[in-house]
Amino acid sequence: MGVSKSSFFTEEQNELASKLKALAHPARIAIVQYILKQKKCICTNIVEELPLAQPTISQHLKELKSSGIIKGSIEGKGICYCVDEENLSKTIANLQEILNEMKLEKDDCC
Repeated sequence: MGVSKSSFFTEEQNELASKLKALAHPARIAIVQYILKQKKCICTNIVEELPLAQPTISQHLKELKSSGIIKGSIEGKGICYCVDEENLSKTIANLQEILNEMKLEKDDCC
């Protein structure tokens, strides 16, 4: 197989792309929004809150957790989830830098 193209980009670019890819699904955005609304770690069954099957939600939670958007810890028979505020803040800051650069460059564009 060929060389991974991700090696041509900075670690920051690859990390941001990974986080944005994890957020690039409406169900995952809904999950993050639901967790944020709770303002604490949630141990309740997210399946009761979203119109998706349990395996589907589990897969979305897995993607969000592996990207660092959320954290999960085992408590009893369940897993409690919360947003990884440090990682999410870093993602927002990195995206804001790009948006600011785009805004600056737009002024010089045709």
